[in-house]
Amino acid sequence: MSPSRDVPLWRIRLPRSELTWSDRLRMLRKRWRLLLRLGGATAAAYFVSTHLLGHAQAFFAPISAVIVIIAGAGLRVRTLFELVLGVALGVLVGELLILAIGRGTWQIALVVVLTVIACTLLGIKGLAMTQAANSSVLLAAVIPAANAGNPAVTRFADALIGGCAGLAMILLVPRNAVRDIDIEVQSLLRRLGGVLGQIAEAMRQQDNDLAEQALAEARAMQPGLQALESTAASVSEITRMSPMRWKQREHVGMYVGAIRDFDNAIRDARVLARRTAAMLRHHEQAPAGMDLAVESLSKAVGIFADDLSERDDFEQARRQLVDAARIAVMALPGAMTMNTAAIAAQVRSLAADLLYASGATRDEIDERLDFD
Repeated sequence: MSPSRDVPLWRIRLPRSELTWSDRLRMLRKRWRLLLRLGGATAAAYFVSTHLLGHAQAFFAPISAVIVIIAGAGLRVRTLFELVLGVALGVLVGELLILAIGRGTWQIALVVVLTVIACTLLGIKGLAMTQAANSSVLLAAVIPAANAGNPAVTRFADALIGGCAGLAMILLVPRNAVRDIDIEVQSLLRRLGGVLGQIAEAMRQQDNDLAEQALAEARAMQPGLQALESTAASVSEITRMSPMRWKQREHVGMYVGAIRDFDNAIRDARVLARRTAAMLRHHEQAPAGMDLAVESLSKAVGIFADDLSERDDFEQARRQLVDAARIAVMALPGAMTMNTAAIAAQVRSLAADLLYASGATRDEIDERLDFD
């Protein structure tokens, strides 16, 4: 017999949460936008269905609003429209099925099972599937009020009204587009700066293992970049669709326009780390001053991140990037190896990518990075 079976039930305790009361309050403050959306959307949906259209038992209106707001968090606008229509059509199809087979014990079981099967085949999971199953239970269990009209029509209309109310609140109380994309950009650039710092330290210490760690970290940045691209598409739509965020279009555009250059810079960092590891693995000496060039790149990334957030002119970051490229070129010895030449070339390429991200033109970059 296992020890757990000897413990009286009254002594079994739920695991204690690691969150303190202060943590919960901070979390609640961060959810003010969600609370406002939920309160406004459910009230509006219920009011329209009940008081304007005269629908009895208009519970699907607020339910649909909740589904769209919670399950649709972070989704693209087109996907949100699809979610609104999907919820309404799901209610319509479910109600038509109920009208055909009736309401009762086995009907509830059948409808719930069919709902979960349909959600699985359509790739719907998590909270959205839970809400769909709950809605199917309500469809099968709640008998329409007498003289309330065709339940298939009224409940479909209620679900559509609720979905539209939820969508409207998402646009009227939108996410902070600049803040959302800035959080991910800052995280990505901190990681890039950290990779470059590791490479510089590996050169100073002639430590191949440290260079390999930098390479692994650079490779691990790709999912973060893909997440940033998804966020960029979402916040760009918010600044186009929501009047509350129109003034953020230009600032968001700066971030979005720089993403391709961030991608190139991360790729360059991977090559730089790989070449550094190869150089150290073959017991080649890092050229004197090359670590300073890479360290200068790392500092430039941090300055660039701050300038992007504050909408500065990037001039300090540009000077730091040009200095990094100049130091790398000057550090090249007379007798170069393939690895040392490639390292200098990657430092210059990475500097050029971030100069592009700052808005510099190709001619300006060529002029700044021409050290002949």
